Amino acid sequence: MQVHRRQFVVGLAASAALAQRGWGQKSLAPKDLREEASVRKHLLSNRLHPDVIAASLVPAENWKPYPKLTSRAGWQSLPEDFRKKIVTNGEKRLKAQWPALPATLFLEFRRNGNRTRYEAEHFRRREHLRDLVLAECVQAQGKFLDDIGNAIWSICEESFWGVPAHTSLQKAGTGLADLREPIIDLFGAETSAMLSWTDYLLGPALDQVSPRIRERIRWEAERRILAPARERNDLHWMGLNPKSNAPMNNHTPWINSNWLSTALLLEPDPAKRTAVVVKSLATLDRFLDVYRDDGGCDEGPEYWSEAAGALFDCLDILYSASNGSINVYDMPLLREMGRYIARVHVAGEFYVNSGDAGPKAHPSAYLVWRYGQRVNDPELESMGGWLRSPGLPVNRNMRRQLEQLFTWRELEAAPSKEPLAADCWMPGLQLMTARCQAGSEDGLFVAAQGGNNGKSHNHNDVGNFIVYSNGRPVIIDVGVENYTAKTFSAQRYDIWTMQSAWHNLPTIDGVMQSPGPGFHASDVRYEANAETASFSADLATAYPAEAGLQSWRRNVTLDKRAKQISITDDYSLSRQPGQITLTLMTAVEPALDQNGALRVGGLAITFDKSLTPKIEPVRITDSRLHNSWGDAVWRVLLVASAPPVKARWTTRIG
Repeated sequence: MQVHRRQFVVGLAASAALAQRGWGQKSLAPKDLREEASVRKHLLSNRLHPDVIAASLVPAENWKPYPKLTSRAGWQSLPEDFRKKIVTNGEKRLKAQWPALPATLFLEFRRNGNRTRYEAEHFRRREHLRDLVLAECVQAQGKFLDDIGNAIWSICEESFWGVPAHTSLQKAGTGLADLREPIIDLFGAETSAMLSWTDYLLGPALDQVSPRIRERIRWEAERRILAPARERNDLHWMGLNPKSNAPMNNHTPWINSNWLSTALLLEPDPAKRTAVVVKSLATLDRFLDVYRDDGGCDEGPEYWSEAAGALFDCLDILYSASNGSINVYDMPLLREMGRYIARVHVAGEFYVNSGDAGPKAHPSAYLVWRYGQRVNDPELESMGGWLRSPGLPVNRNMRRQLEQLFTWRELEAAPSKEPLAADCWMPGLQLMTARCQAGSEDGLFVAAQGGNNGKSHNHNDVGNFIVYSNGRPVIIDVGVENYTAKTFSAQRYDIWTMQSAWHNLPTIDGVMQSPGPGFHASDVRYEANAETASFSADLATAYPAEAGLQSWRRNVTLDKRAKQISITDDYSLSRQPGQITLTLMTAVEPALDQNGALRVGGLAITFDKSLTPKIEPVRITDSRLHNSWGDAVWRVLLVASAPPVKARWTTRIG
């Protein structure tokens, strides 16, 4: 591919260095990318052999990552407003009714697909316990101990520490949990870690309520988490089942981070602690295997904190539990995985979303800052400083909560800068981002993607693009509604938000894109310089044969000086189509002006005269979508009736 001023054709090995600079390059074909990503690299296991781990881990009794209840100087060092707020939060829990988790609430997922009502009460229990524990640590007067004991005992008596949707992982399927088959899901592992950190912080003070409480924590953690993790290799998140080649997603590092906390805090046997770390690294290697060299997260920015962020948690736990001896922060892939969250930042709370990820993300300031610090990336460090907000930081994850509390002085002193890169190209994701002016939210921002329809949390969205103006969304990716039983079922693509006809994509005689990695972009190209940034791809391979597409070349270009985006669709079909529709999803209500152009969010959108616009309001009733867009979004259909077999249409936005 010829690129004026800069000419490169590069593979993945060089892509990471070029991506941040926005240099032009042609990506590998999707098939090659999938093959490259599926190679088992053993990145962690090859560096951290069992004998090294055994020699590096400090004994459980000597690992003291945070001040315990008895370490009064540590808790008194917190800002006075933090301490007051923590005690106030704890006192509110003393008066609050303990959330009930009846069997019928659990069964709602099976009966009507609702998963949010049970999950809300499940999480309230954990937040209730967190607030009581922190209040006792601050005050240290025994005031909260009885309620802490009640909360621990009640959580230990829950039949299943996970959530109803995850019982589908059991052989018995969804419904009430089958206690004969212990499994480890996201929130079972998170619960185990919370109880383990509670035991670490309060220690013998819990014996004032009853010596049985700490014994119960250990017994439940062993039977629910430690034993199944030790004895089973077929749990989906491990990636160790030779009969399954399913790609890993955020479940792997998320569960591992909590499994590691539980084992390293509660297991006194050095050999068993080492064995847990060795097996954990093997599963994390399988997670790393699905990442390309650019570190792009195909689950989207809303999942970064529990994907790359949770991987960082795992490595930081090991770094702490080895007094810094276990240190792999120089891994290039780890650095690129962190940088992803800065590269997809649009403005304020808005990020480049795709799949199930919404447009708004709120990564932890501490997590981004510490990640940048560990991998020596000043941009990530300053992004963490920019993300910080006044007041007490709150996180349901107890380890992250403690990290946030005891690093507040360092974070407060960190530099602060919003990441607003001019151009970025991530060839693994086949994702381009570009803005008119580096370092400024003013003007136009565009993102366009190729990829495939077999991603984790996939929507059929190959070739989709989004547009922001002065930091505000105009042309959008809608995202996803609240999860239900249907979301992760065989009926997933019956949901409108998953379909290509509800993305900024073409539909041919009612035929939309199909799901699966075999439906992908072809001949993907990218180039950028000081004046323009351009993405192009053939989208025909993302559609089934009945669409009749021979080619559909889409080009998305930002002209930075003219402050205009052009989208050119050049297609060829094997038959005469009856109707072709181009969809534009908008965050603000469009209107037609007297010249026939669309006006959307202060921008003019012009299009080929052979296309007839149709504007449809889409009322939002789902709470998750409402948090993103308010009461409505709009669907603009540019309709071509009896179009030619071949044509070239250009849409301009500016």
